[in-house]
Amino acid sequence: MTELSSDRATEVNAAKILFVTAGATFMAFLDTTVANIAFPALHTNFPAISLANLSWVVSGFAIAFAALLAPAGRLADVVGRRKVFLASVGVFTVASVACAVAPDFGVLLGARVVQGIGAAGMIPSALGLLLAEMPPARLLAAIGVWGASGSMAAAAGPSLGGLLIDAASWRAVFLINLPIGATILFGAWRLVPARPAQSRELPDGIGTAAAALGIAAIALGLTKGSDWGWRSAFTITALVAGVALVTVALARSHSQPVPAIQTSLWQSRTFAVANLTSLLAGAALYSWLLAGPLFLTTFWGYSVLKAGLAVTPGALTSAVAAILVGKRVKLERQPAVVAGSLLVFAAVGVWIFAALGARHVFLEVWLPAGLIGGAAFGAALTGLATAAALSVPPVHFAAGTALNTAARQVGGAFGVAAMAAIVTAETGTLTLRVVFLFAGVSSFAAAIVGLRLLPRPAVLAPATQSAPQPVSRQPRRTAS
Repeated sequence: MTELSSDRATEVNAAKILFVTAGATFMAFLDTTVANIAFPALHTNFPAISLANLSWVVSGFAIAFAALLAPAGRLADVVGRRKVFLASVGVFTVASVACAVAPDFGVLLGARVVQGIGAAGMIPSALGLLLAEMPPARLLAAIGVWGASGSMAAAAGPSLGGLLIDAASWRAVFLINLPIGATILFGAWRLVPARPAQSRELPDGIGTAAAALGIAAIALGLTKGSDWGWRSAFTITALVAGVALVTVALARSHSQPVPAIQTSLWQSRTFAVANLTSLLAGAALYSWLLAGPLFLTTFWGYSVLKAGLAVTPGALTSAVAAILVGKRVKLERQPAVVAGSLLVFAAVGVWIFAALGARHVFLEVWLPAGLIGGAAFGAALTGLATAAALSVPPVHFAAGTALNTAARQVGGAFGVAAMAAIVTAETGTLTLRVVFLFAGVSSFAAAIVGLRLLPRPAVLAPATQSAPQPVSRQPRRTAS
């Protein structure tokens, strides 16, 4: 009886930890998209700031987020996931309040960059904590809920942002993070047990700086290329410097005892394929998410609030599909779900390209396409998160999550850059329809790559089998 009570208490505590980590993930991904819908209101509040400079409120967060994911994940595995999680949530919450009360554009921009830094630490440490504390029997379902929180936040950003702006002002978009962040901090402090650090050595400083600056430069070049011009010295310098710095970071990671980027994880084919699939899927997802509200407001004349509500059904089906895949789909069948879902999303992209126009076809096309597309992407992202997380050793959960999420964010930068290049080429409904076609093609490419996912990730392989583990090339000076 006592043993049953103990097991029940463990399950209840694990459920609370799931709530805390999924809440942090929702908050982080929400702010990757919610500022997009606040853009017109920001322009009204800061009329002296040009649109090009104002766009840094969006890109500054995205660049800091993408650049620091891999170093933050590695840091969490080394010094402790609980420490990094608490610090990151605290930084993100304080920065959110600074955004809400910002007296001028400079303060707002600086606070958004700090928000991105906090978000980069929250994501890998959150899933790392979840994987470490969740009972094995509930692990896949928990990953489904965690994945649902991220995909729903990214899709729900426009609708929630529109409601907050309509009810109050753009400042409410950031102020809402205060009660959420405070609740998550309190819950994590009380519920998440402190675990000993894996090592007293910090990741390679030079490699960490090179990786962060390199990814930031690549994201900067892709994000701002359409504004600066793809042949401009600024764009070319950013991209070339970014590739060079990332190359330096990768080279150093093969020789350092505590590398900035755990390159040995890519020796797992499942993990490597999941990263490449996430890169291509990110290009599809982020171009789609930005093109949708833009099409509705520009060509169908929807208000910001109405456009936000129009994309909400897809956000809901995305969350439902993510949870169902985590709870109901067996591990060995999830690679097929990933590939099949991405193929469905590709077909929806082609359908929207062919069917949309100036005539309103919300019930005939937009609603069913959103419902199907949202469900497809929710299922695909959950399968990818599961494959990536469970194909690495437990001591590298946070680093693996960070690398996979960074791949999706960099892919998203590619998608946004492609959308910007398409939209600036000419104006008209055909142009934005081409963005949906681009999303479909990217999703199709991701599906083809996703077919190569191994059916049984290493961590959950039966004990009777010899589970493949990434082989580290670094000297074994790191304490376990």
